[in-house]
Amino acid sequence: MLKLNRVNQLRTTYKRCLAGQSLQLNPADEEPAYPEIRDLSFKARKQKATADWHEEIRQVPTVEEKIIKINIPRYYGFKVVDFNDSKIPYNALPLTQHYTRTVFEDLPTASTSEKVDSGDKMSEDSLIKTAREDVIEALEFAHDYYKHLEKQPQSAQQSAVERERVLTQIIVEQLNRTLLQVLSEEYKHLDDVEVDYNPRHEAFWAVGGVDPPKNVQNSKKGRDWQKDSANESIDRLVQYTGTPYLSLRHRKQLTPWKSSAESGDPKLSKQLPRFKHDPRTLGYSTKYQHATNVPGYWPKGTERNFGLLSFQSRAHLQLRPKSYGERDLQEALHSLAIKSSYAWLLAQANYNGFNTYNELTYPMNTQTVITNGREWSFYEYQLNTLLLHGNNVEDNPRINFCRGTKPLPLYAEISSNGKCVDFNDTALRQLLNFYVNTPSIQRSIKEQQPYVASDINAYENSEQREFISKTFKYLASNRPRHLEIPEIYLWEKLYKIDNNTRAMDARRRFFELDINPWKRRLDQHDKEYVPRAVRPDVRKNQNRFKKTYYP
Repeated sequence: MLKLNRVNQLRTTYKRCLAGQSLQLNPADEEPAYPEIRDLSFKARKQKATADWHEEIRQVPTVEEKIIKINIPRYYGFKVVDFNDSKIPYNALPLTQHYTRTVFEDLPTASTSEKVDSGDKMSEDSLIKTAREDVIEALEFAHDYYKHLEKQPQSAQQSAVERERVLTQIIVEQLNRTLLQVLSEEYKHLDDVEVDYNPRHEAFWAVGGVDPPKNVQNSKKGRDWQKDSANESIDRLVQYTGTPYLSLRHRKQLTPWKSSAESGDPKLSKQLPRFKHDPRTLGYSTKYQHATNVPGYWPKGTERNFGLLSFQSRAHLQLRPKSYGERDLQEALHSLAIKSSYAWLLAQANYNGFNTYNELTYPMNTQTVITNGREWSFYEYQLNTLLLHGNNVEDNPRINFCRGTKPLPLYAEISSNGKCVDFNDTALRQLLNFYVNTPSIQRSIKEQQPYVASDINAYENSEQREFISKTFKYLASNRPRHLEIPEIYLWEKLYKIDNNTRAMDARRRFFELDINPWKRRLDQHDKEYVPRAVRPDVRKNQNRFKKTYYP
């Protein structure tokens, strides 16, 4: 009886305490704080999971682990749109602007004096006069050397595109060597540049606002919780692969030529072209590969990690039908400049901790030249945003900018006696503009890499350093898996899937066990076996496999 009375007293006291708490408010709070009401619909949960994954990528400490983290969802790689520097379909400019969020403008014909500080000694006229003779001599030498190569047996088997690439490669290398020698005495930043010959430029990003293909629509229509969103736009993954003739890098950044107010103008973002159709309708192809971002060097491989200038090839335009017209040829050059510049800057930003899911915190600039040796097109590009996926197509106010010129002839021809005919000073002046454009912005490590907290060399565990480095380089190598991805043979589709005529067969194939091989994650594999004799643990039966260090 006493115990029962005690229990009743405790209940009464507890109820009074709860009642008192419900009536008393904290004087500092005018209103009680309620938990956030979450939307539990399928679409909202998918968006929440995607946002959490993007935040996980941002929290990964090192550059290599960020790239590994992006590749975690796919063991066999992503299905990507194949962007490259050797294929530009007809009417590709609207798609390129949509896929890079870029506004195009004409490049003003600025003099070289506007590109340099007022303290520089050489005037524009003296600069052109000094460089002119050396440039002409370099052109004549390049053609003379190419004539020597034409006499080789293997040159007879080369196509017109390959011959143009060889000649342009020689001209670009000779002009770059000449201009660095002539200008470096007055423009000291040229002494500090790093030159890459035929570098590897690759970049991966996601683009939103694209209509879903038929197989995606049919898949969603077959599920009750997704059939209402079957026609909604989806994200397409893009992988760019290119190899320019030559590129220059510097430890400092070029000065932006667009202000932050202009780059964040919502009116300009609404004027961007929208290409919602499947890119295969234009002629682009798709492929499966891992996401790679390579700006021509490895992470922490050099301090000169900002692009100054790159020279792109236009040899493949020889194969373009003449019926497309001059206007489409000009748009093809603009498309090549936009996507090559965007991809190079995106790969550089990736090595500073940014990616297609984590926004850039400062603008990045580069200069691009497209040439076949005789005709030269000049472009400047400013990267302001990397967020192109999902609703950012409509909601992101930031845009990227590109401005360029029409092709300018550097010379008319090389005569039979090896002399340069009708040399164009206007094209030389524009080329000098790019070389004397001095990089001046140098940021602190914390400002330059706000999302990079560490380096893999800082890890004390040698096995962890080796695992991360090996995994990152394997992904960047684009090598196929040692076992090919399982496929459905035609007879299986006919007799097992479309028509159930082999009911007595054992169900051993992946499609019979409801297994999707494309959903296999990067970390789903057999671990490396450690022989008993070299196991570090005292208990030899434990830790028979090497530990993995996936982020």
